[in-house]
Amino acid sequence: MSTDYNYDEQGQFFPYFILTITGLVTLPVTWSLLTPSKKIENTAPRIRSDFKPEHADLIEGQRKKQKRRERKLKRIILAVGGWLTIAWMIYLILVTARTIPKIWDPYDVLGNADEKAIKSHYRRLSITQHPDKVRIDPAKNQTVESVNENWVEITKAFKALTDEEIRNNFLLYGHPDGKQSYSIGIALPKFIITEGNGKYVLLLYGIFLGVVLPYVVGKWWYGTQRVTKEKVLIASAGHLFKEYEDGIKEGGVVGALSSGEEYKDILSGSKADHGLAKLEQKILAPGEVSPLAGGLSTKDKAKLEDLEEGVQRKALGLLWAYLGRVELDDPALNDEKFEAAPTALALNEAFTTISLAYGNTTPLLASYHTSQNLIQAVPPESSPLLQLPHITPAVVKAVEGESARTHLSIQEFMRMPAHERKNLAIGPGLLTDSQYQQVVSVAEQLPALQIEAAFFKVKGEKCIIPNSLVQFVVKARIVPPGSRSVPEVDPKDLEENLEDDDEEEEKPKDTSSKPVQPPIAHAPYFARDHAPRWHVFLADSKQGKIAVPPFTFNTFDKPLFDSNGQPTFNVQTLRMQFGAPGQVGRYTFSMHLVCDSYIGFDTKMDVTMVVEDASKAEEMSSEEDISEPEEDSIAGQMNALRGSQPAPPRRKKSPRLQQDDDSDDESDTDGDQDTESETDTDTDSDED
Repeated sequence: MSTDYNYDEQGQFFPYFILTITGLVTLPVTWSLLTPSKKIENTAPRIRSDFKPEHADLIEGQRKKQKRRERKLKRIILAVGGWLTIAWMIYLILVTARTIPKIWDPYDVLGNADEKAIKSHYRRLSITQHPDKVRIDPAKNQTVESVNENWVEITKAFKALTDEEIRNNFLLYGHPDGKQSYSIGIALPKFIITEGNGKYVLLLYGIFLGVVLPYVVGKWWYGTQRVTKEKVLIASAGHLFKEYEDGIKEGGVVGALSSGEEYKDILSGSKADHGLAKLEQKILAPGEVSPLAGGLSTKDKAKLEDLEEGVQRKALGLLWAYLGRVELDDPALNDEKFEAAPTALALNEAFTTISLAYGNTTPLLASYHTSQNLIQAVPPESSPLLQLPHITPAVVKAVEGESARTHLSIQEFMRMPAHERKNLAIGPGLLTDSQYQQVVSVAEQLPALQIEAAFFKVKGEKCIIPNSLVQFVVKARIVPPGSRSVPEVDPKDLEENLEDDDEEEEKPKDTSSKPVQPPIAHAPYFARDHAPRWHVFLADSKQGKIAVPPFTFNTFDKPLFDSNGQPTFNVQTLRMQFGAPGQVGRYTFSMHLVCDSYIGFDTKMDVTMVVEDASKAEEMSSEEDISEPEEDSIAGQMNALRGSQPAPPRRKKSPRLQQDDDSDDESDTDGDQDTESETDTDTDSDED
């Protein structure tokens, strides 16, 4: 048996094939384009403000430029091309007439009758249809070939119905000649194998397999290997690694960020040298609050001047111009200034990772504070009040006083008596009344996280023992600066005990509730939307080392503001887990809570974890098992008759404690129930 390959000459099948292949690609691509982005920046609420900074048009232009990049033009083109192809294939399917191959049936030729009638009918046809008897009539489009083919069909049908062997072939294989070749239909047009087209088909195969496919695969592979998980170029991460120092400060971090390879794309060609002298002249001019307009320190100025002219030097100058909000009197330079900041923030993520790898506290805090400076366009060591709209260095000087050695935080500014605050901020060259009202309005919407309690606990144990899995629990609430009538914290909201944990475990989890998102950071000078994030970590203040790596969160479990925009003051619970030390003792850590988006909202406090010997856990478990008779027992009723109060029904033991009752094994600390551990927490916090 041979195999016969039949190409789709009439174009009946290849549209279905192309339609299927195109749909497999087009539908997922279209779905990805139409599905709303899950990025928190696209769904979070915003702080109400009408403030428009200087060069708002340039900042908005940078925002639109980034959105165009995020639209992924290649995928849009692919989706449009796919749908056009699908429409074309559907059109071909509708207009192409389908030919259905007819199954050969001898009874259609000689009639459905018995063998005698069939023979009689065959004889009559042989008189009229035999080629020797038929007269060719051109009017009926008859030809010698058609007459011969007709007589062959009649003869074949007669034999199929009368000859035993041929009849068996027809019944078994559907054809008088027996088993036929196997036919495979290929859903491709026949022109691809037409004589003379072979060389072009081979050329297309060669281009696809030898050029297009290796290019696509290579580009994808190189693209994945040239960036880190923070989406920073590997070469840039190498430069940041070289710039890292154990004692680096915020200004040093800014200098390190200027070494990113990404700036070569922003400052390509002649842009690297265009306006460099003017840029440095502007940022090194005397400033109103700081010695230099760009906010550089003496060390930062020396680093800038030591760099060779080129991309890094200009990138560093642009960053300082952005941080100092320096007017460069050049639209191109101002536009580059606003474009440089988001790139620096992305590079700062990589620098944070490098700092964590070294485990030193100072570089990590410097990286977090640099993030605050970049988002708010405020130089290091400058006044946090510059984060508010319309606040200028002149207003800062008027509010803080000429002889002030430290800067006021936004919280301290809003805690001032309203009349005093207003008198200091409003005046000639300062704020107008409407501007002042806008300053207060924005300040009262900022999400300042205030810690109410912090403690350590271990699930299923009354105390912390060596090598147990410890939870560090932070109870905090959002208290915007200037909030009035702040309610006292309910003590129950600050407690966590075994009963609460048992109820939480028995109660089914509510999967319908969504995390609550804080408002997008109020950052009018930053050309991106940024969702605030909070970092909590524990450090050894004596050695300057990170004891427990940061836990980062950007959502909460309870509403922050009501429908009218007023703060709810709900207590939020933040947790992080780590392994307890292997030795018994008291361990004091410095707990840092840092917001990456706002300056002066950080909290630092000392917390002490007491690690007890494992034998103490056994003693506490044994003491818990000894209790007064229950009210529904005989002993309890006898106590009631004697006048004593029966003990309340005993709380259901956790599975951990029940297991200890059933066996004489020593207590284990790997249980899954929660209790509050013994802690000593110093809640005195300082806001940097």
